[in-house]
Formats: sequence, C-alpha cells, structure tokens
Amino acid sequence: MTTIHTGGCQCGRVRYRVATDKAQAYLCHCRMCQKATGGFAAAFVQVPAGALTWESEPDWYESSPIARRPFCSRCGTPLGFHFADGKGHPDITVGSFDDPSGFKPEAHAGSESIHEAWLDTRDLPRHYSATTESVARRWKAAGRDVPQ
Repeated sequence: MTTIHTGGCQCGRVRYRVATDKAQAYLCHCRMCQKATGGFAAAFVQVPAGALTWESEPDWYESSPIARRPFCSRCGTPLGFHFADGKGHPDITVGSFDDPSGFKPEAHAGSESIHEAWLDTRDLPRHYSATTESVARRWKAAGRDVPQ
C-alpha cells in the first residue's frame, strides 16, 4: 500500500511529498554527512527514484564531487542527499518529515567514521523542553507554547 509522507524545511518555504510503499531509514556516519548536518551522523530515509516530488524547489549545493544536497537557503534546513550523477535513490533527512515517527533505522552507512559513544544513549538523563526552565521561559516570553 502506497503511503504519502510530507515534509519540508523549518520555515516552510521548501515542501515535498514522498509517495512510497517502501522507505529505508539509516544513519550515515561519513565525515561529509557529519559536516553537512553538524551532527554525529545524518539520519536519512532512502526513497525509491520517482517517489519524491518537490512541491517548492529547494536550493542545492555540491558537497563533494559525487554528491549534491538539497537545503533551504532561508532557514538553513538540510533536506537530503542525492548522487550528483542523478542515479540511485534520493535520501531525505528524517527530521524534515512532518511525522518522522514511523521510520526506524535499518543500517549504518559510512561506518568508518562512527562515533561509538553517541550510539547508545539510553542511560543518559532526559530533559524535556517544556520543563527546562531556560527554554520554557523564553517561549512564554515570545507568547507561545513550547513546541512538541
């Protein structure tokens, strides 16, 4: 059964739709993805070629001789990864989906650059935005509730 997943950048300028019955989520630990996202890894959902439709076109940059990455130049949201030759399956950042909760990582890529200490964090204390005084106070001062 085909499912429609929607998403976009933080400011809403760039939007996309993915129509697929199969999407593979994974973490890429290569140094290019670490630098492109500013994280210890990039969390991607790989979708079949032709399943992705940009409702509003993203900006693009060549992050290496083999890759180009969509992003929003207004808010800076990284939106994915595509091979520069246009072949293969597009990857979309998990966090840019409107509802990323249904995706579960199935593999690690770029494993030569894994930061092992960041893989198993289940024993770390958990702090919630709504109960973190420094965050909640600022949202209240802005006249808004803390986002979920």
